[in-house]
Amino acid sequence: MAVFGGGARVLRELARLLAAEAAITVVAPEVCPTVEALATSGRIRWEPREWRETDLDEVWFAFALLPDPAANAAIAEAAERRRVFCSACWPEASAPPAERPAAGVALVGAGPGDPDLITVRGRRLLAAADVVVIDRLAPLELLAELGDQVEIVDAAKIPYGRAAAQQYLNEVLVDRARAGKFVVRLKGGDPYVFGRGFEEVAACARAGLRVTVVPGVSSALAVPALAGVPVTHRRMTHELTIVSGHLAPSHPDSLVDWAALARLRGTLVVLMGVTHIAETADVLMRGGKDPATPALVVQEGATPSQRTLRSTLASLAADCAERRIVPPAVFVIGEVAGLSETEGVAVAVGADG
Repeated sequence: MAVFGGGARVLRELARLLAAEAAITVVAPEVCPTVEALATSGRIRWEPREWRETDLDEVWFAFALLPDPAANAAIAEAAERRRVFCSACWPEASAPPAERPAAGVALVGAGPGDPDLITVRGRRLLAAADVVVIDRLAPLELLAELGDQVEIVDAAKIPYGRAAAQQYLNEVLVDRARAGKFVVRLKGGDPYVFGRGFEEVAACARAGLRVTVVPGVSSALAVPALAGVPVTHRRMTHELTIVSGHLAPSHPDSLVDWAALARLRGTLVVLMGVTHIAETADVLMRGGKDPATPALVVQEGATPSQRTLRSTLASLAADCAERRIVPPAVFVIGEVAGLSETEGVAVAVGADG
């Protein structure tokens, strides 16, 4: 498949194509952050340039979704000459849902990766949306179910890469809702667990807007479970601590008391910690944590690309480097991370039952 265009509007089509397991090449000089993230992860191929007719070679279906109608028409003409199926225009807007909610904003947690892990209420509100503001950690497949009349806004936040400014996102939510739209802010995991969900709700409340909050399944709990490890076990731990690792322990803005965490006997779950995992492991060991403490890393949990790495606190950073662990990843440090699947349960990602 060839997709010409890289703006937020292509996300709906990409979601449908990915669900069909199509091989996708996106051709566009610039793309939105979510498309860039898909290319970086290898789920699609991106050609960062203007389109040319040879892009249609060995392609049986093309989507012309560039912002310039004349360019889309030219792609359609080239496709017709080569007898390639081409969708080069936006379908007519379908009627809004019969039970459409009143104008306002819904903050919806989409869960950790598998589109089936969104709550029933979250899915119902998503189906009624006029506008969906989505980030890259929310399951893109959920967009495939939306009508073509729904506006998609990409708010993807790629770690240590470009990101839509929070102020801009707040303004988008307020602007669309004030225009009489029902807006769904779709966030990965739970929107209040190390996300900026509350900031977005506060901005909407200051603007006098009605806000609905729908909690989501947090990756801090679900991802270890899907890797076969419980974050608590009644014979091993009576405490669970969830920490943001987006700042290095030595960073002056860090609010984490790492020395205190090192003394705890329970389970430590670190989110957003890939970049600083070497310093994190070091400060925990210097604080007294046993270097032999079991550690678990789950990359891209609750997705078909899920990878699991078992290690120890002392070897964690080196093993992550060797295995080329990249975000998003969840770290579990503690005795429960040493449980084997025969002691716990083998879990198949996306399996029924």
